[in-house]
Amino acid sequence: MMNLAPSIIERLARARADLRMGVPVVLSGARTILVAAVETVNNQRLNQIMSMGSAQVVITARRAETLKARAYDGDIARAMLPKGADLRWLRAVADPADDLMAPMKGPLDCARGGDVTAERLAIQLIKSAQLLPAALVVEITKTREKFENQGLTVISVAQATPHLRANSPLHPVVHARLPMRASESGRLHIFRPEDGADEHYAIEIGRPDRSQPVLARLHSACFTGDVLGSLKCDCGPQLDAALAQMAAEGTGLLLYMNQEGRGIGLANKMRAYSLQDQGFDTVEANHRLGFEDDERDFRLGADILRALGFSQVRLLTNNPRKVAMMQSSGITVAQRVPLRVGKTPQNAAYLATKANKSGHLM
Repeated sequence: MMNLAPSIIERLARARADLRMGVPVVLSGARTILVAAVETVNNQRLNQIMSMGSAQVVITARRAETLKARAYDGDIARAMLPKGADLRWLRAVADPADDLMAPMKGPLDCARGGDVTAERLAIQLIKSAQLLPAALVVEITKTREKFENQGLTVISVAQATPHLRANSPLHPVVHARLPMRASESGRLHIFRPEDGADEHYAIEIGRPDRSQPVLARLHSACFTGDVLGSLKCDCGPQLDAALAQMAAEGTGLLLYMNQEGRGIGLANKMRAYSLQDQGFDTVEANHRLGFEDDERDFRLGADILRALGFSQVRLLTNNPRKVAMMQSSGITVAQRVPLRVGKTPQNAAYLATKANKSGHLM
């Protein structure tokens, strides 16, 4: 019997797209909830959701700490919507842009107790869509068929949870020769994840010996630094220096991972920059937005290395976390090669924060 229905991975990709467009999704499990992303929901849908019952806004414990709200559930907090709550109020809870001008968003009345598996999944799903991690949630008792008939994506909590926790398998798409300024002997490999997320790239310099540790750089995409030459970070100079060192040695491998802004996406990275203009450092800005210090998954780099036949690296990095995650993912780090370049008056505080709060060896 033919079955063309989407798999759980495909349904999750559809749910991310729905949330980014402001369309609610249904998470079905021991409890079934309707979820909308606070950042994208519109007034019409907000009013419809609030008419369905006692709605809540779910935020991360990081954001709750900023708002002086009680995160009774550990990593998340569920705040009841007060009487008269509107879209402006919801967005102010989710977005810290006006925190200094209007610090009092509450007091927020937070729920405690009960099963919050679905709410926790809602935040994970919204984060994976690179939206502000805040969910408008209402528990529903109607059958899932009623919502499927309206075209809403329905996700099984039990089926989705392991997929959101695991890194999606990567598959090679194509590779081709690519002469570059740094080296004429370049080759670009494209890898595509099964979950529909961004593709990642491997730039091979020369013909590295697979039996020896390869000089490698695990580089996260930085549009502002790599493309625009931003002086607020050291990413662009690190990229150039890594390629130059590989070219000088004749071989190397640059893994270019599409995990902009330490994994929170370019829009949220710009929100963090705006908060830095208000006096917060990089880590504080991420926390106020509701994110962790670093949301990247370096296991993807290990997967690409294995797919290309490498098991040992000389890793160009100042970040011990990259070394640890490579080791824990089965890649031997034979040597950590320092990459100290790109310090400017504009990024001195940023580099100090990386050293003092993120453990970078600057």
